Amino acid sequence: MARPAGRVAAPPAGERVESKPVPGAREWVVLAVLCVSLLIVSLDNTVLNVALPTLVRDLHATDTELQWIVDAYSIVFAGLLLVAGSLGDRVGRKWVFLAGLAVFASGSAASAFSGSPASLIAARAFMGVGSAAIMPTTLSILTNVFTDGTARAKAIGVWSGTTGLGVAIGPIVGGWLLDHYWWGSVFLINVPIALAGLAAAAAIVPNSRNHSVGPPDGVGAVGSVVGLGLLLWGIIEAPERSWGSSLVLAAMAGGVVVLAGFVWWEKRSDHPLLRLQLFENRRFSAAIGSMALVLFTLMGALFILTQYLQFTLGYSAFQAGLRIGPMALVILVVAPTSSVVVRKIGTKAVVFTGMAVIAIGMAMISRTTLAGSYLDALPAFLLVGIGAGLAFAPSTESVMGSLPLDQAGVGAATNSTALQVGGALGVAVLGSLLNTRYQDRLAPVLAHEAMPAAVHHSIVGSLGGALAVAEGIGGALGAELASVARAAFVSGLDLASIVGAVAVGAGALVVLALLPSRPDHKEEQRAPAGADQVEGGALP
Repeated sequence: MARPAGRVAAPPAGERVESKPVPGAREWVVLAVLCVSLLIVSLDNTVLNVALPTLVRDLHATDTELQWIVDAYSIVFAGLLLVAGSLGDRVGRKWVFLAGLAVFASGSAASAFSGSPASLIAARAFMGVGSAAIMPTTLSILTNVFTDGTARAKAIGVWSGTTGLGVAIGPIVGGWLLDHYWWGSVFLINVPIALAGLAAAAAIVPNSRNHSVGPPDGVGAVGSVVGLGLLLWGIIEAPERSWGSSLVLAAMAGGVVVLAGFVWWEKRSDHPLLRLQLFENRRFSAAIGSMALVLFTLMGALFILTQYLQFTLGYSAFQAGLRIGPMALVILVVAPTSSVVVRKIGTKAVVFTGMAVIAIGMAMISRTTLAGSYLDALPAFLLVGIGAGLAFAPSTESVMGSLPLDQAGVGAATNSTALQVGGALGVAVLGSLLNTRYQDRLAPVLAHEAMPAAVHHSIVGSLGGALAVAEGIGGALGAELASVARAAFVSGLDLASIVGAVAVGAGALVVLALLPSRPDHKEEQRAPAGADQVEGGALP
């Protein structure tokens, strides 16, 4: 029979029960420091998108260079997450967290003052190293600080809301900064926040590690970085180069082969980087999959909706960011309060409901027409935000709550990797579907028009390029081109949205079948004696 959330079953005779003190004020201050640091990492996933046109003007960046300015961060971030989580388990999560903040601040400053696309790409990759060290350690530190089940669920709700908020407000922050300062400000804003977090964390965040951990898994570390890097490179490049590109297919195939070798090695290693046995836990696997699909849809939706607001409805970067704001607001409100609903109806019901609501919101977006307005789309925006807020926090709690404390670092890194890979897939797959439909709808119209190759490439390359050409032509012909291009874009948006709805809806059915409603008593987090400890004792 399912037990009420937060209540520990009576242990067998002679078994030592770990104390679970109720957190005090200092624990919540630690959470605030962790979440502020996490916010700038999450925000950096989307803040740059509105600055790309400025980079073309000021740095003379080509389309390929723009792609790498965005992608270098994501590839390094996702590729190093497992390594950073394992390193935190070994040398101390606080030290890896502090090092990550220092690297992130340095990379942000270097990005802000880059004088060429090449130097900006390198600086963005360096920022990815810092992010990979920050994101999993915030969650593993949180899990060790909040050992009471109910308090931990609330803390993870705040952590989850912070992650979603950072992703959602990125366009708002980026648009406002571009309205008032130069393009480097979207990076420079990270520096004082990261330095303040560094000072606060050094003073109050406790250190923890796994004292029984084995030697480093060098082969696994290289395999995870190379495999994920190749796979994500192929996924992210596919919309630009096409899914049939031999280079994209070779990279993705190489990534799959390397990751298969990684799995083979991890199964046989005495000290694996990733404990594959974790995935035998139904609660862990279902929760990881649900989070990946939520991020797949959320990041894909933000990618296409930001363009829709700017190119089709005609809003500026800042105005478009503000109109994404309601989605961010509901994520911020719903995610921390979802734990209350979980205690009443169970994890499965809440996560299923959240994913189903996202699917409904995306299905509504797929009904968008060229004559639609922002108010027509707003209810769908709100549904996607509500669904993400409902699903994200309980899924994260299911992942971390299914693990013993000595595996918190690797568990947090696995969780964060699922988020990054899911988000990258969402942008790549939904973006590719949008672009393919857009080009297919324009092809018959342009087939009978004689024009220079560069002009044709601009029109079919993006809606922004088509609108620029239409403005240059002017008159009735320019207006007709703009109308046809917008209609083709909206058709692509509808296709991408319905695919996103189907994907997250199918994930909801999997959750309904596999995710337990309540944690089993065998899954309660108990640290082996002397294994995973907060150094220096509990927080006062």
